[in-house]
Amino acid sequence: MSRTLVAFHAHPDDEALLTAGTMARAAAEGHRVVLVVATDGELGLVDSDTAAAGDVGGRRLDEARESAAALGAVRVEYLGYADSGLDGPVPPDPRGRVRFVRAPVEEAAERLAAILKTERADVLLSYDRNGGYGHRDHVHVHAVAARAAEIAGTPRVLEATIPRDDLARAVRLASLVYRFPPDFDVDVFTSSFSPRSEVTHRISVSRYAGAKRAAMRAHASQATADSGDRTLAAFLRIPRPLFDVVFGREWYRDPALPEGSKVRRDVFEGLP
Repeated sequence: MSRTLVAFHAHPDDEALLTAGTMARAAAEGHRVVLVVATDGELGLVDSDTAAAGDVGGRRLDEARESAAALGAVRVEYLGYADSGLDGPVPPDPRGRVRFVRAPVEEAAERLAAILKTERADVLLSYDRNGGYGHRDHVHVHAVAARAAEIAGTPRVLEATIPRDDLARAVRLASLVYRFPPDFDVDVFTSSFSPRSEVTHRISVSRYAGAKRAAMRAHASQATADSGDRTLAAFLRIPRPLFDVVFGREWYRDPALPEGSKVRRDVFEGLP
């Protein structure tokens, strides 16, 4: 039976990091996959040449479309909000647009719900309550997605996450052999994402690692900055066999399931 999966993200490139494997797997299995981004990511860190070319937001939306095509998504929608930035004071709203974090939940949810209704979405992917690592736009996505699913009657919301216990352990081990930048706080990972006990879905996506890698590669503007390579570039330097292992699983939390529920292996499992 064919289903419809809608992945809702804050910025272009977020889908490549957290849900790309799930999206590619769903598309390969014959399901309809749709990508929705709240903002154009115009405040993402880019190098001087990219910034000088102008219209960073337009370029990043084009990259999202390229990424979506690599994953087999058939539709990409932009909700029209402006990027709120990672930290510091929220910048003033640009003319004709509102910074996403300032958008009332009900208003943004109505925009997303209209897409969910049109698509008759079976599953909506969003973020956990921490917004992953705490980006304010990601936290807002969590709230907006939950309300939009209520409005549209979407049967299932799955919150993309990573088991923080495993992540914190891996980062601490890596710090023994890799010197992180001075402003890198290893302890932040003890409160990011979700504890393993809250994970309800563990999805195997190693067969779709090539598509996930292509999605990452599509976001070229986010690979480097004047200070050097960024996280995406580092991930793309991982040799393919190891990349397939590192990125071979994706995790979700279903808020409708009680903690300690049996971990499911398919995002559509159990739907009527």
